[in-house]
Amino acid sequence: MKRVVSNLVGAVIEAWQEVRIHKTRVMLSLIGVAVAVCAITTVVGLGGVAQQATIEQNERSGGRAASLYLSATMNDGSNPTAMPEIWRTALERYQVDYASRVINTSQTVQFADGAVPVQTIGVDPPYGTMHRITLEEGTWFTDADQARLAPAVLINSIFWDRLGRPDLRTHPTTTLVGERSTTAVVTGVYPALSYETEPAMYMLADALTAITPVVTDPNLQQFGPPSYELWVPVELSEQLVPALQRDVQGALGSDAVVQVNRQDYAAFQDGDPYLSLKLTVGAIAGLVLLLGALGLVNIALVTLKQRIREIGIRRSFGATAARVFFAVMMESVVATVVAGIVGVIAAVLIVKSPIVEDFISQGQVTDFPPFPVEAAVLGLICATVVGALAGLIPALVAVRVKVIDAIRY
Repeated sequence: MKRVVSNLVGAVIEAWQEVRIHKTRVMLSLIGVAVAVCAITTVVGLGGVAQQATIEQNERSGGRAASLYLSATMNDGSNPTAMPEIWRTALERYQVDYASRVINTSQTVQFADGAVPVQTIGVDPPYGTMHRITLEEGTWFTDADQARLAPAVLINSIFWDRLGRPDLRTHPTTTLVGERSTTAVVTGVYPALSYETEPAMYMLADALTAITPVVTDPNLQQFGPPSYELWVPVELSEQLVPALQRDVQGALGSDAVVQVNRQDYAAFQDGDPYLSLKLTVGAIAGLVLLLGALGLVNIALVTLKQRIREIGIRRSFGATAARVFFAVMMESVVATVVAGIVGVIAAVLIVKSPIVEDFISQGQVTDFPPFPVEAAVLGLICATVVGALAGLIPALVAVRVKVIDAIRY
Protein backbone atom coordinates (compact mmCIF):
# COMPACT_ATOMS: atom_id res chain seq x y z
CA MET A 1 0.00 0.00 0.00
CA LYS A 2 2.82 2.36 0.91
CA ARG A 3 4.51 1.64 -2.41
CA VAL A 4 1.32 2.37 -4.36
CA VAL A 5 0.85 5.70 -2.58
CA SER A 6 4.51 6.57 -3.15
CA ASN A 7 4.24 5.79 -6.87
CA LEU A 8 1.03 7.83 -7.15
CA VAL A 9 2.52 10.86 -5.41
CA GLY A 10 5.66 10.58 -7.52
CA ALA A 11 3.62 10.44 -10.72
CA VAL A 12 1.61 13.50 -9.72
CA ILE A 13 4.76 15.48 -8.85
CA GLU A 14 6.39 14.44 -12.11
CA ALA A 15 3.27 15.40 -14.06
CA TRP A 16 3.18 18.80 -12.38
CA GLN A 17 6.81 19.43 -13.26
CA GLU A 18 6.12 18.61 -16.90
CA VAL A 19 3.12 20.96 -16.88
CA ARG A 20 5.30 23.75 -15.50
CA ILE A 21 7.93 23.13 -18.20
CA HIS A 22 5.34 23.28 -20.99
CA LYS A 23 3.07 25.85 -19.30
CA THR A 24 3.11 28.26 -22.26
CA ARG A 25 1.83 25.58 -24.62
CA VAL A 26 -0.97 24.34 -22.42
CA MET A 27 -2.07 27.73 -21.08
CA LEU A 28 -4.56 28.52 -23.85
CA SER A 29 -6.21 25.09 -23.68
CA LEU A 30 -6.39 25.27 -19.89
CA ILE A 31 -8.05 28.68 -20.10
CA GLY A 32 -10.80 27.09 -22.18
CA VAL A 33 -11.19 24.28 -19.64
CA ALA A 34 -11.26 26.73 -16.73
CA VAL A 35 -13.90 28.87 -18.45
CA ALA A 36 -16.06 25.83 -19.20
CA VAL A 37 -15.78 24.51 -15.64
CA CYS A 38 -16.59 27.97 -14.33
CA ALA A 39 -19.66 28.12 -16.59
CA ILE A 40 -20.98 24.72 -15.51
CA THR A 41 -20.38 25.43 -11.82
CA THR A 42 -21.86 28.93 -12.06
CA VAL A 43 -25.02 27.65 -13.76
CA VAL A 44 -25.62 25.14 -10.98
CA GLY A 45 -24.89 27.73 -8.29
CA LEU A 46 -27.05 30.48 -9.82
CA GLY A 47 -29.77 27.91 -10.43
CA GLY A 48 -29.95 27.39 -6.68
CA VAL A 49 -30.34 31.14 -6.06
CA ALA A 50 -32.96 31.51 -8.81
CA GLN A 51 -34.86 28.49 -7.51
CA GLN A 52 -34.82 29.92 -3.98
CA ALA A 53 -36.17 33.23 -5.34
CA THR A 54 -39.01 31.40 -7.07
CA ILE A 55 -39.79 29.36 -3.97
CA GLU A 56 -39.89 32.41 -1.70
CA GLN A 57 -42.05 34.34 -4.17
CA ASN A 58 -44.50 31.43 -4.30
CA GLU A 59 -44.45 31.11 -0.51
CA ARG A 60 -45.45 34.76 -0.12
CA SER A 61 -48.61 34.19 -2.09
CA GLY A 62 -49.52 30.58 -1.35
CA GLY A 63 -47.67 29.82 1.87
CA ARG A 64 -44.83 27.46 2.65
CA ALA A 65 -44.95 23.77 1.94
CA ALA A 66 -47.17 22.32 3.17
CA SER A 67 -49.92 24.90 3.78
CA LEU A 68 -53.42 23.61 4.42
CA TYR A 69 -56.49 25.81 3.87
CA LEU A 70 -59.68 25.23 5.81
CA SER A 71 -62.99 26.96 5.18
CA ALA A 72 -66.29 26.40 7.01
CA THR A 73 -69.66 28.02 6.37
CA MET A 74 -73.22 27.18 7.29
CA ASN A 75 -75.65 26.33 4.52
CA ASP A 76 -77.21 29.82 4.84
CA GLY A 77 -73.80 31.45 4.27
CA SER A 78 -73.27 32.56 7.86
CA ASN A 79 -70.17 32.16 9.95
CA PRO A 80 -70.30 29.14 12.33
CA THR A 81 -70.26 30.63 15.85
CA ALA A 82 -68.54 27.55 17.27
CA MET A 83 -65.66 27.73 14.77
CA PRO A 84 -63.16 29.66 16.99
CA GLU A 85 -63.30 26.95 19.68
CA ILE A 86 -63.18 24.16 17.09
CA TRP A 87 -60.14 25.84 15.51
CA ARG A 88 -58.26 26.10 18.82
CA THR A 89 -59.08 22.49 19.66
CA ALA A 90 -57.78 21.26 16.29
CA LEU A 91 -54.51 23.17 16.68
CA GLU A 92 -53.93 21.69 20.12
CA ARG A 93 -54.87 18.16 19.04
CA TYR A 94 -52.49 18.09 16.07
CA GLN A 95 -49.83 20.27 17.75
CA VAL A 96 -49.72 22.84 14.96
CA ASP A 97 -47.36 25.71 15.82
CA TYR A 98 -47.99 27.91 12.79
CA ALA A 99 -51.62 28.71 12.00
CA SER A 100 -53.60 31.82 11.17
CA ARG A 101 -57.08 33.04 10.44
CA VAL A 102 -57.37 35.05 7.21
CA ILE A 103 -60.10 37.67 6.75
CA ASN A 104 -60.30 39.51 3.42
CA THR A 105 -62.23 42.75 3.52
CA SER A 106 -61.80 46.50 3.05
CA GLN A 107 -61.66 49.44 5.42
CA THR A 108 -62.28 53.07 4.59
CA VAL A 109 -59.18 55.10 5.43
CA GLN A 110 -59.06 58.86 5.75
CA PHE A 111 -56.21 60.38 3.74
CA ALA A 112 -55.37 64.05 3.31
CA ASP A 113 -57.15 64.07 -0.08
CA GLY A 114 -60.22 62.16 1.06
CA ALA A 115 -61.51 58.83 2.35
CA VAL A 116 -60.54 55.79 0.29
CA PRO A 117 -61.53 52.10 0.65
CA VAL A 118 -58.36 50.10 1.31
CA GLN A 119 -57.94 46.36 0.86
CA THR A 120 -57.46 44.87 4.33
CA ILE A 121 -56.36 41.40 5.39
CA GLY A 122 -56.92 40.29 8.96
CA VAL A 123 -54.38 37.71 10.15
CA ASP A 124 -52.75 36.22 13.23
CA PRO A 125 -49.04 36.80 14.09
CA PRO A 126 -47.77 33.46 12.62
CA TYR A 127 -49.00 34.54 9.17
CA GLY A 128 -45.85 36.60 8.60
CA THR A 129 -43.60 33.56 9.00
CA MET A 130 -45.92 31.31 7.02
CA HIS A 131 -45.87 33.68 4.03
CA ARG A 132 -42.33 35.09 4.37
CA ILE A 133 -43.58 38.66 4.70
CA THR A 134 -40.63 41.05 4.57
CA LEU A 135 -40.86 44.63 5.77
CA GLU A 136 -39.12 47.76 4.54
CA GLU A 137 -39.69 49.48 7.87
CA GLY A 138 -40.85 48.42 11.32
CA THR A 139 -41.66 44.92 12.56
CA TRP A 140 -44.29 42.27 11.96
CA PHE A 141 -47.14 41.71 14.42
CA THR A 142 -46.28 40.22 17.81
CA ASP A 143 -48.47 38.84 20.58
CA ALA A 144 -48.02 42.16 22.41
CA ASP A 145 -49.92 43.92 19.61
CA GLN A 146 -53.03 41.98 20.60
CA ALA A 147 -53.31 44.10 23.76
CA ARG A 148 -53.08 47.49 22.03
CA LEU A 149 -55.97 49.90 22.62
CA ALA A 150 -55.25 51.45 19.21
CA PRO A 151 -54.96 48.58 16.68
CA ALA A 152 -51.67 48.12 14.87
CA VAL A 153 -51.63 48.11 11.07
CA LEU A 154 -48.96 47.12 8.56
CA ILE A 155 -49.26 49.12 5.36
CA ASN A 156 -47.79 48.73 1.88
CA SER A 157 -45.38 51.26 0.42
CA ILE A 158 -48.17 52.91 -1.64
CA PHE A 159 -50.14 53.56 1.54
CA TRP A 160 -46.96 54.89 3.18
CA ASP A 161 -46.34 57.28 0.27
CA ARG A 162 -49.86 58.70 0.62
CA LEU A 163 -49.21 59.33 4.31
CA GLY A 164 -46.04 61.26 3.40
CA ARG A 165 -43.60 58.49 4.47
CA PRO A 166 -43.57 59.42 8.18
CA ASP A 167 -40.85 58.08 10.48
CA LEU A 168 -42.28 55.01 12.24
CA ARG A 169 -40.38 55.97 15.38
CA THR A 170 -42.90 58.80 15.78
CA HIS A 171 -45.74 56.24 15.91
CA PRO A 172 -47.76 57.66 13.00
CA THR A 173 -51.50 57.00 13.00
CA THR A 174 -54.24 56.67 10.42
CA THR A 175 -58.00 56.95 10.80
CA LEU A 176 -60.28 54.06 9.85
CA VAL A 177 -63.66 55.57 8.99
CA GLY A 178 -66.82 53.65 9.78
CA GLU A 179 -69.84 53.53 11.99
CA ARG A 180 -67.34 54.16 14.76
CA SER A 181 -64.09 55.73 13.56
CA THR A 182 -60.92 54.12 14.88
CA THR A 183 -57.37 55.46 15.15
CA ALA A 184 -54.81 52.83 14.12
CA VAL A 185 -51.03 52.94 14.67
CA VAL A 186 -48.72 52.19 11.76
CA THR A 187 -46.08 49.74 13.02
CA GLY A 188 -44.59 48.49 9.76
CA VAL A 189 -44.32 48.98 5.99
CA TYR A 190 -44.03 46.17 3.46
CA PRO A 191 -43.07 46.58 -0.22
CA ALA A 192 -45.95 46.73 -2.69
CA LEU A 193 -45.97 44.09 -5.38
CA SER A 194 -45.16 45.14 -8.95
CA TYR A 195 -48.81 44.89 -10.05
CA GLU A 196 -50.24 46.74 -7.02
CA THR A 197 -51.36 50.32 -7.59
CA GLU A 198 -53.58 50.95 -4.56
CA PRO A 199 -52.98 51.15 -0.80
CA ALA A 200 -53.36 47.92 1.19
CA MET A 201 -52.80 46.88 4.78
CA TYR A 202 -52.72 44.02 7.29
CA MET A 203 -54.49 44.03 10.66
CA LEU A 204 -54.69 41.47 13.41
CA ALA A 205 -57.82 39.37 12.95
CA ASP A 206 -59.10 40.05 16.47
CA ALA A 207 -58.61 43.81 16.07
CA LEU A 208 -60.36 43.79 12.70
CA THR A 209 -63.29 41.85 14.12
CA ALA A 210 -63.50 44.18 17.13
CA ILE A 211 -63.96 47.33 15.03
CA THR A 212 -66.46 45.71 12.67
CA PRO A 213 -70.14 46.20 13.59
CA VAL A 214 -72.00 43.00 14.49
CA VAL A 215 -74.65 42.18 11.86
CA THR A 216 -77.00 39.24 12.30
CA ASP A 217 -78.19 39.17 8.68
CA PRO A 218 -75.53 37.28 6.63
CA ASN A 219 -76.46 39.30 3.53
CA LEU A 220 -75.40 42.51 5.27
CA GLN A 221 -72.13 41.28 6.76
CA GLN A 222 -69.06 43.39 5.92
CA PHE A 223 -66.98 40.29 5.26
CA GLY A 224 -67.65 36.57 5.05
CA PRO A 225 -66.41 33.78 7.30
CA PRO A 226 -62.64 33.71 7.73
CA SER A 227 -60.52 31.05 6.16
CA TYR A 228 -57.94 29.18 8.20
CA GLU A 229 -54.36 28.34 7.26
CA LEU A 230 -51.97 25.81 8.80
CA TRP A 231 -48.30 25.24 8.02
CA VAL A 232 -47.50 21.59 8.68
CA PRO A 233 -44.71 19.14 7.71
CA VAL A 234 -45.06 17.93 4.14
CA GLU A 235 -44.95 14.27 5.19
CA LEU A 236 -47.97 14.77 7.48
CA SER A 237 -50.11 16.88 5.15
CA GLU A 238 -51.84 13.98 3.39
CA GLN A 239 -52.98 12.49 6.70
CA LEU A 240 -54.05 15.85 8.19
CA VAL A 241 -56.35 16.86 5.32
CA PRO A 242 -58.96 14.10 5.85
CA ALA A 243 -58.49 14.22 9.65
CA LEU A 244 -59.26 17.95 9.83
CA GLN A 245 -62.16 17.55 7.42
CA ARG A 246 -63.63 14.82 9.59
CA ASP A 247 -63.13 16.64 12.90
CA VAL A 248 -64.53 20.02 11.82
CA GLN A 249 -67.43 18.50 9.89
CA GLY A 250 -68.31 16.32 12.86
CA ALA A 251 -68.22 19.29 15.24
CA LEU A 252 -70.37 21.55 13.04
CA GLY A 253 -72.81 18.93 11.85
CA SER A 254 -74.48 18.33 8.50
CA ASP A 255 -75.69 21.95 8.21
CA ALA A 256 -72.12 23.13 7.53
CA VAL A 257 -69.96 23.01 4.42
CA VAL A 258 -66.33 22.24 5.31
CA GLN A 259 -63.43 22.14 2.87
CA VAL A 260 -59.78 21.34 3.60
CA ASN A 261 -57.14 21.33 0.87
CA ARG A 262 -53.52 22.07 0.21
CA GLN A 263 -52.77 25.10 -1.98
CA ASP A 264 -49.07 25.88 -1.61
CA TYR A 265 -46.78 25.93 -4.66
CA ALA A 266 -45.29 22.47 -3.98
CA ALA A 267 -48.69 20.84 -4.33
CA PHE A 268 -48.88 21.83 -8.02
CA GLN A 269 -45.23 22.11 -9.11
CA ASP A 270 -43.46 19.08 -10.51
CA GLY A 271 -39.78 19.15 -11.41
CA ASP A 272 -37.27 21.99 -11.73
CA PRO A 273 -38.61 25.03 -13.67
CA TYR A 274 -35.02 26.01 -14.54
CA LEU A 275 -34.05 22.59 -15.89
CA SER A 276 -34.17 23.66 -19.56
CA LEU A 277 -31.96 26.70 -18.89
CA LYS A 278 -29.48 24.58 -16.93
CA LEU A 279 -29.34 21.99 -19.70
CA THR A 280 -28.82 24.66 -22.40
CA VAL A 281 -25.97 26.43 -20.61
CA GLY A 282 -24.55 23.06 -19.54
CA ALA A 283 -24.50 21.90 -23.17
CA ILE A 284 -22.66 25.07 -24.23
CA ALA A 285 -20.17 24.60 -21.40
CA GLY A 286 -19.75 20.96 -22.43
CA LEU A 287 -18.89 22.07 -25.96
CA VAL A 288 -16.27 24.46 -24.59
CA LEU A 289 -14.87 21.62 -22.49
CA LEU A 290 -14.66 19.42 -25.60
CA LEU A 291 -12.79 22.12 -27.53
CA GLY A 292 -10.42 22.56 -24.61
CA ALA A 293 -9.86 18.80 -24.51
CA LEU A 294 -9.05 18.71 -28.24
CA GLY A 295 -6.53 21.51 -27.72
CA LEU A 296 -4.93 19.57 -24.89
CA VAL A 297 -4.72 16.46 -27.08
CA ASN A 298 -2.92 18.36 -29.84
CA ILE A 299 -0.48 19.99 -27.45
CA ALA A 300 0.13 16.70 -25.64
CA LEU A 301 0.89 14.94 -28.93
CA VAL A 302 3.32 17.68 -29.98
CA THR A 303 5.00 17.60 -26.58
CA LEU A 304 5.15 13.80 -26.66
CA LYS A 305 6.90 13.85 -30.03
CA GLN A 306 9.67 15.92 -28.49
CA ARG A 307 9.93 13.49 -25.55
CA ILE A 308 10.15 10.24 -27.49
CA ARG A 309 13.89 9.88 -26.83
CA GLU A 310 13.29 10.54 -23.10
CA ILE A 311 10.57 7.86 -22.99
CA GLY A 312 12.82 5.38 -24.79
CA ILE A 313 15.63 5.93 -22.27
CA ARG A 314 13.20 5.50 -19.34
CA ARG A 315 11.89 2.26 -20.86
CA SER A 316 15.45 0.99 -21.35
CA PHE A 317 16.15 1.55 -17.63
CA GLY A 318 13.17 -0.56 -16.62
CA ALA A 319 10.15 1.76 -16.67
CA THR A 320 7.09 -0.36 -17.39
CA ALA A 321 4.53 0.45 -20.04
CA ALA A 322 1.96 1.03 -17.31
CA ARG A 323 4.22 3.58 -15.59
CA VAL A 324 4.79 5.47 -18.85
CA PHE A 325 1.07 5.34 -19.66
CA PHE A 326 0.14 6.63 -16.22
CA ALA A 327 2.78 9.37 -16.24
CA VAL A 328 1.71 10.77 -19.62
CA MET A 329 -1.99 10.66 -18.75
CA MET A 330 -1.41 12.26 -15.33
CA GLU A 331 0.20 15.29 -17.00
CA SER A 332 -3.11 16.06 -18.68
CA VAL A 333 -5.20 15.21 -15.61
CA VAL A 334 -3.13 17.36 -13.25
CA ALA A 335 -3.30 20.30 -15.67
CA THR A 336 -7.06 20.12 -16.06
CA VAL A 337 -7.65 19.62 -12.32
CA VAL A 338 -5.68 22.80 -11.64
CA ALA A 339 -7.76 24.57 -14.30
CA GLY A 340 -10.89 23.11 -12.72
CA ILE A 341 -9.94 24.45 -9.28
CA VAL A 342 -9.42 27.89 -10.79
CA GLY A 343 -12.81 27.64 -12.54
CA VAL A 344 -14.60 26.59 -9.35
CA ILE A 345 -13.03 29.44 -7.36
CA ALA A 346 -14.11 31.90 -10.06
CA ALA A 347 -17.64 30.43 -10.00
CA VAL A 348 -17.88 30.83 -6.21
CA LEU A 349 -16.78 34.46 -6.45
CA ILE A 350 -19.34 35.11 -9.20
CA VAL A 351 -22.29 33.38 -7.55
CA LYS A 352 -21.69 34.87 -4.09
CA SER A 353 -21.10 38.37 -5.45
CA PRO A 354 -23.70 40.76 -3.93
CA ILE A 355 -24.29 42.32 -7.36
CA VAL A 356 -25.08 38.95 -8.97
CA GLU A 357 -27.21 37.82 -6.02
CA ASP A 358 -29.28 41.01 -6.17
CA PHE A 359 -29.69 40.72 -9.94
CA ILE A 360 -30.81 37.08 -9.84
CA SER A 361 -33.03 37.39 -6.78
CA GLN A 362 -34.62 40.72 -7.77
CA GLY A 363 -35.06 41.45 -4.08
CA GLN A 364 -37.19 38.31 -3.61
CA VAL A 365 -34.74 36.23 -1.56
CA THR A 366 -34.27 36.59 2.19
CA ASP A 367 -32.53 33.24 2.83
CA PHE A 368 -29.72 32.99 0.29
CA PRO A 369 -28.63 29.36 -0.07
CA PRO A 370 -24.93 28.56 0.47
CA PHE A 371 -22.87 27.77 -2.58
CA PRO A 372 -23.85 24.19 -3.46
CA VAL A 373 -21.08 21.69 -2.79
CA GLU A 374 -22.41 19.50 -5.59
CA ALA A 375 -21.68 22.32 -8.05
CA ALA A 376 -18.02 22.45 -7.02
CA VAL A 377 -17.76 18.66 -7.11
CA LEU A 378 -19.39 18.60 -10.56
CA GLY A 379 -16.86 21.14 -11.85
CA LEU A 380 -13.88 19.17 -10.56
CA ILE A 381 -15.28 15.91 -11.92
CA CYS A 382 -15.75 17.48 -15.36
CA ALA A 383 -12.18 18.80 -15.30
CA THR A 384 -10.80 15.39 -14.26
CA VAL A 385 -12.78 13.53 -16.93
CA VAL A 386 -11.64 15.98 -19.62
CA GLY A 387 -8.04 15.56 -18.50
CA ALA A 388 -8.32 11.78 -18.57
CA LEU A 389 -9.86 11.77 -22.05
CA ALA A 390 -7.35 14.31 -23.36
CA GLY A 391 -4.43 12.29 -21.98
CA LEU A 392 -5.66 8.90 -23.21
CA ILE A 393 -4.49 9.18 -26.83
CA PRO A 394 -1.00 10.56 -26.04
CA ALA A 395 -0.59 7.90 -23.34
CA LEU A 396 -1.46 5.13 -25.79
CA VAL A 397 1.01 6.55 -28.32
CA ALA A 398 3.74 6.68 -25.67
CA VAL A 399 3.19 3.04 -24.71
CA ARG A 400 3.46 1.85 -28.33
CA VAL A 401 6.83 3.52 -28.93
CA LYS A 402 9.55 0.90 -29.47
CA VAL A 403 12.52 1.36 -27.17
CA ILE A 404 15.27 1.05 -29.81
CA ASP A 405 13.47 3.39 -32.22
CA ALA A 406 12.86 5.91 -29.46
CA ILE A 407 16.53 5.98 -28.44
CA ARG A 408 17.56 6.50 -32.07
CA TYR A 409 15.03 9.32 -32.55
